[in-house]
Amino acid sequence: MKKKILIIVSNANAIGPNNKRTGTFLPEVAHPYAEFNKAVYQIDFASLTGDTPYLDALNLADDPDNLQFLTGQGWADMQKAVKLADVDVSTYDAVFIPGGLAPMVDMPEAPLLKKVIAETYERNAVVAAVCHGPVSLLNVKLSDGTYMVSGKNIAAFTTEEEDNYARADVPFDLQTALTNQGAMVHPATPWSANSITDGNLVTGQNPASAKGVGEKIIAILENTKA
Repeated sequence: MKKKILIIVSNANAIGPNNKRTGTFLPEVAHPYAEFNKAVYQIDFASLTGDTPYLDALNLADDPDNLQFLTGQGWADMQKAVKLADVDVSTYDAVFIPGGLAPMVDMPEAPLLKKVIAETYERNAVVAAVCHGPVSLLNVKLSDGTYMVSGKNIAAFTTEEEDNYARADVPFDLQTALTNQGAMVHPATPWSANSITDGNLVTGQNPASAKGVGEKIIAILENTKA
């Protein structure tokens, strides 16, 4: 049976005191999408509100996977993302949350999102996120009351990267917040590829890590190594 992937995207389009324009960072959705597509998976999109999501980093459209996403089925399907509340997430083999600054706006709390992630994780389906996407993992509590990230090996956008990117715009430091909930964050050299699998949790540090996150999700679902 064909594997099913649910990509959950932010609905935010501005962040911070200067209303910096933002959205889902193009390669962080396009590169994993390309991997899922090659694996012939069913790929669906959901957003928190069901409104049309936004894309950031359109200047990177000359990358082949990014261009294919924009001109092929990917962006067309993402624009029709359904409201998360209307999705039976229990039918999916994996949920994936791409980054961009947008998730820092609407995903730190988002009670339904936290419930979906906890339930997905506890039924041993794959939970995955990249760059600022791991903000979705914050405040997720498992049925025993512990934070999901506690004791987990995680890659996410680092303090060092944020200091040279959008420090003035983000409401808090992601690496610090994850660490405060017990995550073991493993930073690599800024902007280098760094993706980590810990059980059925897959995370990546930055845009360069998105392809690796996609590959690792597939490796788990196909019971192979990436």
